[in-house]
Order: sequence, then C-alpha cells, then structure tokens
Amino acid sequence: MFPAHDIREWIGQGVKGADGGKIGELEAIYVDTRTDRPFFATVKTGMLGSQRLVFVPLVDATVSPGHLTVAFEKRQVRDAPAIATDGELPAEAEADVFGHYGMAYEAGGAGERRLARR
Repeated sequence: MFPAHDIREWIGQGVKGADGGKIGELEAIYVDTRTDRPFFATVKTGMLGSQRLVFVPLVDATVSPGHLTVAFEKRQVRDAPAIATDGELPAEAEADVFGHYGMAYEAGGAGERRLARR
C-alpha cells in the first residue's frame, strides 16, 4: 500500500481493473478509520449526465504512468455500491461496500464509521 499523501496526487487520473478494462476516473480516497491509511477509493463512472461514484478497495492497487490499476475486474467494480457524484456514503451502507468485494466488515471500536473521506 502507498501513503495517502502520494495517492492524492492521482485524483483525476484513470483507473483500470485487474483485467485491463478502463473503469473511470479516480475521484476520492477513503481511509480506514482504524489505521488512517488509504483503504477504498471512489471512481467516477458513466456518461455525462448519468455519472456516479463506485467504491473500490485499494488493497493490492498499483500505480503506473497515467493510471491506477486496482485488483478487481472492471465488471465487479462497475457493479459495486455507488453514490451520486455529489452524494455521501451513508454509514449503514458501509457493510454493503465491504460485502460486495467479499471483505469482512466491522464498525470502528466505538461504533463509528469505518471509512472516512480524505
């Protein structure tokens, strides 16, 4: 994994799936509130007027010139839970995001959110 300050420089760059398919444009970074390390990203997908932000884990993501490659195939990412481009992920939807990728979900120690946008 790479430090949050490095990946922020990639906001606006292309995001590709593990299968090489272009998913969209990196929009934001979400950190794990337990570690304060980058954990998920939102990727802007869709056509102008019908764009949305899909969530994708940054686990095993790699940075290449001009794009970020995530460890999940384009289809799985495109089918992931999404929010409007001006929306916010509701706390109760965090478990769905983790579950979509087969990842275990536990809220923070005091029941707080697990993901925080940076």
